[in-house]
Amino acid sequence: MVECYPKAKSFFGVVQRIYTLFSSSTKRWKIFKDKVSGLTVKPLSHTHWESHAKSVKAIKEQIVHIRDALLDLAEVAEDSKTKSDVETLALYDLESFEFLLGIVIWYNLLQAINTVSKFIQSEDMDIDIAINLLQGLDQFLDKFREEGFASSMNEAKQMASEMGIEPKFREKHIIRRKKQFDESGNNNVTRLGEESFRVEYFLFIIDQARSSLQVLFEQFKQYQEIFGFLLNLEKLKSEPLTSLMKSCMKLQQFLSHDGRSDINGDELRSELMVVRCYLTNEKRALDMLQCLAKLNVLFPNTCIAYKILLTIPITIASVERSFSKLKLIKNYLRSTMSQDRLNELANSNVID
Repeated sequence: MVECYPKAKSFFGVVQRIYTLFSSSTKRWKIFKDKVSGLTVKPLSHTHWESHAKSVKAIKEQIVHIRDALLDLAEVAEDSKTKSDVETLALYDLESFEFLLGIVIWYNLLQAINTVSKFIQSEDMDIDIAINLLQGLDQFLDKFREEGFASSMNEAKQMASEMGIEPKFREKHIIRRKKQFDESGNNNVTRLGEESFRVEYFLFIIDQARSSLQVLFEQFKQYQEIFGFLLNLEKLKSEPLTSLMKSCMKLQQFLSHDGRSDINGDELRSELMVVRCYLTNEKRALDMLQCLAKLNVLFPNTCIAYKILLTIPITIASVERSFSKLKLIKNYLRSTMSQDRLNELANSNVID
């Protein structure tokens, strides 16, 4: 979503530059800490999803203090290039109304996505709960697409007022036309910049987010269509025999390869007819598997079906975290580490 649009890449380029400037030396970091007493700026990461949300939050909530820290840094800059870079960042990038509006939009968007992402990464997350969370996120994006730009504009204007910045868009090319006798001012140019930002930036990133969400949602829906009768234990108790048989045979076909299947659909139906009579306090698929673990010999097909269901990954966060850790382990100081040892470290990290 970030990489597919130049303005988004430029925005996060500014965010990364702020961190890079202050973190490059202890002297610069002390200047930052003297001015900013709250959240510290964070680096961006391609594997850590939460890094973008944390980076944007730190700047949005303390942008006035961060600008002051940059101006202090410019006064003690070691060379003219550093001074020029810092002043450009403080007086041009941070004082751009487009940047202020962008940071409000990205903050609201990333906070909503990050909240759902953290819930989905829970170890005991089920597919049906994940689908409900994604549906809620899609509803938020739909509402934010309709109403979010106006509310973000109001918040950005308030931030601009606190920073002493005029809340208007910078126009690269001003379209001039002949005015009528009753026209005055440059409101046409302002509306043009605002509308361009709304259509080409705001709506674009929202649509990209919804498009990515739809791909994930469709995958989960496919799993729900196949394993759904095992997920909803309340529905399983009252499932008609014909419908239950149809679901079991569909699952058998899905788990088949080269004429062989992990389960037998007819036997699974027979086992479930008995198992559902003993369901009492079980409300989730994990509760069912824990209950069946003691009776594995009696209900082998049911145990296999629930084991497969509960090992379907909701996210690949653990795998991405493993690669993130490997990046810390194999750096330029340890460039001679063999591939075999790296593989062992990756496997052990995933298991842990």
